Amino acid sequence: MSKLPPVLANLPLPIIGSPLFIISNPKLVIAQCKAGVVGSMPALNARPASQLEDWLAEITEELAAYNKANPDKPAAPFAINQIVHKSNDRLAHDMELVVKYKVPIVITSLGARTDVNDAVHSYGGVTMHDVINNSFAQKAIEKGADGLIAVAAGAGGHAGIKSPFALVQEIRQWFDGPLALSGSIANGAAVLAAQAMGADFAYIGTAFIATEEARASAEYKQAIVDGTSDDIVYSNLFTGVHGNYLAPSIVAAGMDPANLPEGDLKTMNFGGGESAKKAWKDIWGSGQGIGAVTEVGSAASFIEKLKREYMDARRRLAL
Repeated sequence: MSKLPPVLANLPLPIIGSPLFIISNPKLVIAQCKAGVVGSMPALNARPASQLEDWLAEITEELAAYNKANPDKPAAPFAINQIVHKSNDRLAHDMELVVKYKVPIVITSLGARTDVNDAVHSYGGVTMHDVINNSFAQKAIEKGADGLIAVAAGAGGHAGIKSPFALVQEIRQWFDGPLALSGSIANGAAVLAAQAMGADFAYIGTAFIATEEARASAEYKQAIVDGTSDDIVYSNLFTGVHGNYLAPSIVAAGMDPANLPEGDLKTMNFGGGESAKKAWKDIWGSGQGIGAVTEVGSAASFIEKLKREYMDARRRLAL
């Protein structure tokens, strides 16, 4: 295991809840943190932009009150995801609020920027950057990221195609800092497997869609429960970058999942336009780990289940 900064050390569970575009909200983040895992959400989920300050105030105040009432069992820290792609015309505005509220952890995606890392470091925060290969990982650390999130094959959202075994071992040959692994992790045994490979944390996203707190439709949540890895389609059509999506939602949109055209990187847009929102709203993202999701329930109950499974796996291996 690597040496971790204080904010990431001694977490009740070695889990980071990944930011879910459109779906994550303060209610889910707060529930995750209180249950002992790092909760996160994209800054862009707050629409209009002015809503982000309300949400950051809500999260920080609620967790501070919880920690005051539970000094022996404080909540895990929270994280905000920043899309640093050039199409995100809100980045400067949102980063000002991140600094104002001293967000403990900032997760950066779709590009690595020194100025973003410097802003977070100015108040003692920690940055972790999404990467899909070893080359991107090296560039992120060169630009000042503190940690990495290895987004391997099978992950939801903009996933890579590398085996988690290959990706983690290549990164660990040169990097001894905080490392999370993303890709089809949806039960406690898989959390332990991520650690066995060399990661410090499991990065879990899709399974949290099927929670009561998630801002997803009932149909979307049930599709996560009903689906398996056979229902996942890997395509770059919807945003210009390859990602994993649920085939039933593609069918519902009038398209054939087996015959999707190629997308165009120029279509990727994380600004305020409706076209960007529509692509994500109508086509449901999902990782390959959904076969382990069997019901819709509270985030706390799901995290408790992960904890039981994680401890059971440790006992089976006499750890």
